[in-house]
Amino acid sequence: MNDPVTDDVARAERWFLDNGLPYFVAEDHRGVSEALHARRLVAVTGASVLGAAVAGVLVGVATDDPSLGFLTGLVALGALAGLYALVALRLAPIAGWAVRRSFRSLGLLFPLVTRALPLLLLFVTFFFINTEVWQVASSMDRPLLWTVVLLFAAVAVVFLLARLPEELDRVGHELEGDRLVDCCADTPLHETAARLGGELEIEPVRGLRRANLLLLLVIAQAIQVLLLSLAVFAFFAVFGRLAITAEVVESWIGRPPGYLGDVTLISTELFQVSVFLAAFSGLYFTVYAVNDDSYRKQFFTSVTHELERALGMLAVYRALRRAP
Repeated sequence: MNDPVTDDVARAERWFLDNGLPYFVAEDHRGVSEALHARRLVAVTGASVLGAAVAGVLVGVATDDPSLGFLTGLVALGALAGLYALVALRLAPIAGWAVRRSFRSLGLLFPLVTRALPLLLLFVTFFFINTEVWQVASSMDRPLLWTVVLLFAAVAVVFLLARLPEELDRVGHELEGDRLVDCCADTPLHETAARLGGELEIEPVRGLRRANLLLLLVIAQAIQVLLLSLAVFAFFAVFGRLAITAEVVESWIGRPPGYLGDVTLISTELFQVSVFLAAFSGLYFTVYAVNDDSYRKQFFTSVTHELERALGMLAVYRALRRAP
């Protein structure tokens, strides 16, 4: 006969994994803690940097293109770090939840776009028809362009990591008693939470579990920024194709525009300017979204409900694991 407590613990752990909370599971928490041990991190980092450097040097020498070699090294380092994160740091459940959550909340993106995009397009369109921007963007080779895009993305992530913990700190302060039990509604342990009642208590969420919640917020926000950046790229690609002729581009950059092969739909210069401005717009949108009170109220109200539910489940999980 199965132990009811053991069954409840198993259901809670499955719920955590389905909702992007692997660090709330005791076994995964221990595994990730071991993966983040200083000695292992030093070894993995050293091997990754060495492998990325070798790949970058080989590509740079083979193509006689240092910028391509540098970009290759960055991509290889990112791929190795991503692989380690997906496997050892259990990032896959977190990313999967964030992707599902972002597409479910696309309705929140529309009102934000209607407020941010008009002003953004007015501001960025001025750069789009500016000669210097075309000269700068078109003078970049493709590896350098993607390196600049990665730089914008890195700055945006750093900004999110600096601001989102403020929102996280507001969650859970008023969870106790019946409110804590109510947070477990629509979860596998709602009845168990009601039965435990007064045994439940909210403990501070620190370390890996706090990092888990923060990662959920960062990835969900980053996906929305990516979607808006793609929309900006599409707008400028279409607008440039319709409004800016090859003669105008030639007068700006001092040479006829280039194309990829025989396809003359979008010039190489238009593609690069659109990518550059879309990446810049993504950085702008990141700052705007986190600082816009109306958006924060809409986005974080729905997210806060899910975070409170996670904290309620964690309280039940901890109570069950303390049970004899």
